[in-house]
Amino acid sequence: MTSSCLNIQKSLAWCQGTPEYAGVRRRIYYLAKSEIVGWPLLERDANGIRATSARYKGDFTLKADAKWKFIDILPDKSQLTSEPQGELPSQTQLNKLVAVHPGVGAEASAAAAYLNNSDNVFIVQDMNDNYRVVGCDKWLTKTTVNQDNGQGASGTTSTTINVEASDEVPAPFYDGEIITEDGIINPKKAA
Repeated sequence: MTSSCLNIQKSLAWCQGTPEYAGVRRRIYYLAKSEIVGWPLLERDANGIRATSARYKGDFTLKADAKWKFIDILPDKSQLTSEPQGELPSQTQLNKLVAVHPGVGAEASAAAAYLNNSDNVFIVQDMNDNYRVVGCDKWLTKTTVNQDNGQGASGTTSTTINVEASDEVPAPFYDGEIITEDGIINPKKAA
């Protein structure tokens, strides 16, 4: 029985002096999972069970005419985090995105209705130009939206999008195509 148990552990180096820039970029992308017909895959061990990489291989395949939508956010108030959840041997990651949009107008208010009530997936670009995915095909993504109209002359308005998504790994990396209303974002592939 133990001969089929593969060790997938690897060393984890870091070169001193190498910068690791914190934060996220000012535009995120999202789409209802119902618009996705095929998901990129995580690499698996030889038994096909455990993820051996946090980087997706392949592209999202979307329904005809489906495109990723964008939300402009305030990077200084937005954050992507991941924490463990559950217990051994069923522990997974809970990926959390807090995305703060500055507006509270009719369009931002309408966004709350469809984000709160659909199972979505989000793509976030970090400060090292990596695209990270929040939401997977195995579990539902919970999205809640809060609005704050501010207080007084020095207050600030905001629409805060809170996302919680279980996954096997912390917010998987995505190098594939992102087909948007403005064209294709193809972060790592040669044109």
